[in-house]
Amino acid sequence: MQAPINISQPQWLRDFKAFIMRGNVIDLAVGLVIGAAFTAVVSSMVEDLLNPLLGLLLGGIDFSNLFVVIVGERRPTLEATREGGAAVLAVGRFINAIIKFVIVGFAVFWLIKVLTRIGLEAGKKAGPPAQEVLLTEIRDELRAQNQKSAAPTA
Repeated sequence: MQAPINISQPQWLRDFKAFIMRGNVIDLAVGLVIGAAFTAVVSSMVEDLLNPLLGLLLGGIDFSNLFVVIVGERRPTLEATREGGAAVLAVGRFINAIIKFVIVGFAVFWLIKVLTRIGLEAGKKAGPPAQEVLLTEIRDELRAQNQKSAAPTA
């Protein structure tokens, strides 16, 4: 039976594994996945719920199909006009993007506000970290020693 070949990992691979397995990298990855799903929900809300209601209130305007032809032939839809080779300004899509941005910004604002409040309340209950308490005790002890050595002897 032949002995297994021992292949050592390069240092960069060990460093990469350590980096990937850190908690904040995994948290970031989870945040990105949830963010992508949240973006899909916001996109659907804007395109499928808000735009039809806004269009109805504004006299039947369909934002997703609102565009200005710069050069070329105008066709019934934005996609058809672009397929025909026309240069267009997709104003409706830009309006949709702004609405999505405002909604996502508003949601993130409230999420951070709630998380900050939860964090502050948790911090109030927990008190100062143990490291800070220990450093305070060391500082007080050093002050007491300095006062003893600075006191005049009789």
